[in-house]
Amino acid sequence: MKYGVVAFPSKKLQDLANGYRKRYDPHYALITPHMTVKGVFEADDKEIEQVAEAIHKIVRNHKPFELKVTKVSTFAPITNTIFFKVTPNEEILSLHKDLNEDFFGDKPEYSFVPHITIAQKLNSGEHDDIIGQIKMFGVDHTEVIDRIHLLYQLEDGSWTVYETFRLGEES
Repeated sequence: MKYGVVAFPSKKLQDLANGYRKRYDPHYALITPHMTVKGVFEADDKEIEQVAEAIHKIVRNHKPFELKVTKVSTFAPITNTIFFKVTPNEEILSLHKDLNEDFFGDKPEYSFVPHITIAQKLNSGEHDDIIGQIKMFGVDHTEVIDRIHLLYQLEDGSWTVYETFRLGEES
């Protein structure tokens, strides 16, 4: 089964992201807007129990963090993905490191860029038309994230929460 670890922003930021995702993200119906802290990995039923226990240990050492979004950006020309760029801070980077180095699953394929996807799988023309419009509207949002979520993928491709972990809390 496929798993991943994410942080869900507040409903306010999710609603803003979904305003774009409805039109520009084919994964809109499969997962709520999120910031990935550990990308997709595979595990069986026994392994995922070990992963969950390891995450419990990791979150004890991490305090809630500030999620600050102040601009719209893109991964073009590598991929035509448009996103809300999350300002990296020590807490986010440290949590990502602990969930990806010497941890279950492969190391990330790409450098970590904290973000919330709002458009993806666009052709170049669509991307070029949309990016300018979205950047013009911009985004400015700050909140505190106090939990992360271990998700799993269902047969229909959608993702749902397997377990939630509060940052800085003893289990």
